[in-house]
Amino acid sequence: MARQRTIEHEKSVEGVGLHSGERVRLTLKPAGEGAGLRFRRVDISDRDNEIPAHALCVSTTQLGTNLTNAAGVSIATVEHLLAACAGMGLDNSVIEVDGPEVPILNGSSLPFCQMIDAAKLVEQSSLRRLLKILKPVEIVDGPKRVRLIPGEGFKVQVKIDFSTRVIGKQDIEVDMTDGAFLREIAYARTFGFSHEVEKLRSMGLVRGGSLDNAIVIDGDDVLNPDGLQTPDEFVRHKLLDVIGDLCLAGGPIEGRYEGDQPGHALNNRLLRAVFADPETHEWVEDEDEALSAPA
Repeated sequence: MARQRTIEHEKSVEGVGLHSGERVRLTLKPAGEGAGLRFRRVDISDRDNEIPAHALCVSTTQLGTNLTNAAGVSIATVEHLLAACAGMGLDNSVIEVDGPEVPILNGSSLPFCQMIDAAKLVEQSSLRRLLKILKPVEIVDGPKRVRLIPGEGFKVQVKIDFSTRVIGKQDIEVDMTDGAFLREIAYARTFGFSHEVEKLRSMGLVRGGSLDNAIVIDGDDVLNPDGLQTPDEFVRHKLLDVIGDLCLAGGPIEGRYEGDQPGHALNNRLLRAVFADPETHEWVEDEDEALSAPA
């Protein structure tokens, strides 16, 4: 029987936001049972500055997953940190940020995993809640498709297809058992294309992007001097993004995820479709005790 976990010590890190380019400090703090993951914008004090890490708070999904609360307070690019929280098994934490965006660090989830490990995970008395998928839910957008189907444990399959030869077609499937995320996925960095940089910067995006925090592709070449960590680092990062987006379910998922060219928008539509149909899911403790869905 798995119990909820928080951290014993608070830990902080500083870095720049990928899109804003602003320097920001992020601090993980312990939280009580059932609190979940909540962002707190400590630079804002004139209104509600807490933003639940939940799919129904997702406001935009352009080149990242961004959350906004009812008071209009936002936090951007949450997926790499949330992937680390899900992959490491951190259920309850207050995440304080003194700016508009989570720092990108090296473009992967590994620094956040190391931060959580240094903060020391501790068990709490309440059991974890699982979002058990009872029947298939699918979202299709042209060639892109994502779905959740019933299954034991949590398994994730992702396929991508890019015209550049450095990526091409890649496919990965991971059984997300304890340690699998840290071992197989956390290190994979985000990636982008050099020909898109100027256009994106004119739109106010990727102002903090560099070869230090992203794989940059020019035609069929990788511009990073050290190259790739693995030939399939691209699809592994896409799976990392999926884990971060699905963390917004509000608890671990019991079922199987399949994504063919997935993205943040489709992942959020998928979770919203699950929550919109009570017959697709139930919240459970262990394997048989059903719980009511979160408010």
